[in-house]
Amino acid sequence: MTHPKFIITAEGMFRLGMVSMHEDLMIPGDECLGGGYYYIDYPGNRIILDRSSYDFGAPRWHLLQTLRVPSAYRGMSIVYRFDDRYHEDFNVSEDLVIEYYD
Repeated sequence: MTHPKFIITAEGMFRLGMVSMHEDLMIPGDECLGGGYYYIDYPGNRIILDRSSYDFGAPRWHLLQTLRVPSAYRGMSIVYRFDDRYHEDFNVSEDLVIEYYD
């Protein structure tokens, strides 16, 4: 069974897709800085990220300055919602530099 999952890598790559395991989004040589699940809010033009990867944990956004996002998502804002009541949403699009790639 597949689910909408994402990861971030030490090189700042943002990968998402319908996969069974978060590691299915990795390529050889990747160092994963965490991941979770996503859904696309089409009316809000946003990618909503939440929860954490069982294998890699929650995304460690603080280790990145730039996030490389597939160009198909250009113009969409990206928001990470923490799984607790203590943190406010992390607006990835505002707090990190976003670079798009094909």
